Amino acid sequence: MLSNKQAYFKPELFAFLIELRFNNHRTWFQANKPRYEALVRQPFLRFIEDFAPRLGRISPDYIANARSLFRIQRDTRFSPHKAPYKTHVAAQFRHRLGQDVHLPGFYIHLEPDNCFLGAGMWMPEPENLRRIRLVIARQDPRWLRLRRQFELDGEGKLIRPPKGYSADHPLIEDLKQRSFTVSYPLTEDEVFSEKLPDKVEKVFGELLPLNQFLSEVLLLKVGE
Repeated sequence: MLSNKQAYFKPELFAFLIELRFNNHRTWFQANKPRYEALVRQPFLRFIEDFAPRLGRISPDYIANARSLFRIQRDTRFSPHKAPYKTHVAAQFRHRLGQDVHLPGFYIHLEPDNCFLGAGMWMPEPENLRRIRLVIARQDPRWLRLRRQFELDGEGKLIRPPKGYSADHPLIEDLKQRSFTVSYPLTEDEVFSEKLPDKVEKVFGELLPLNQFLSEVLLLKVGE
């Protein structure tokens, strides 16, 4: 059995998130906010703070700080689903030149039965998406190497070829992508283990080439 003596997260984290699924309203959350702080937010903030030096060893281009942790509150303005709270907890370590989620970054997602690590670029802005597609269309050797190494998640992938690209292009499935992300699953035992930082550091190191490629395409300064 794994020891939780020095672990950041405990099984009570998922117990809280499961309860939140069935009580997703402000009254319940406010009454249970001390549990949220003790079981979810504060442990994650401690993890982020302690992981920052490891992230710096992986690449100096990415930042780990308190702002890396996503808010538990959902933005319901444009969603038909009006539940006010997320039922997962997540953090993104963003490129130091990025102000939002749309530049290359690393990602940690903790949710009952759905824990994973990720890297890449989620829903790039139109100009950045255009740049990435131009490089892919040229069959850049860097991209071909990455595609042998990683399988993209495919979130938001187009059904038809994007405007200006032929359906018979050899990389048409890549050109249909609207996000360029990859993910690596985590088991619950890994989440609750004191060795979680080691696992995250190893996986992020393996996923780094994708972020480096995207940064080069977008003319972001790398490694300075």
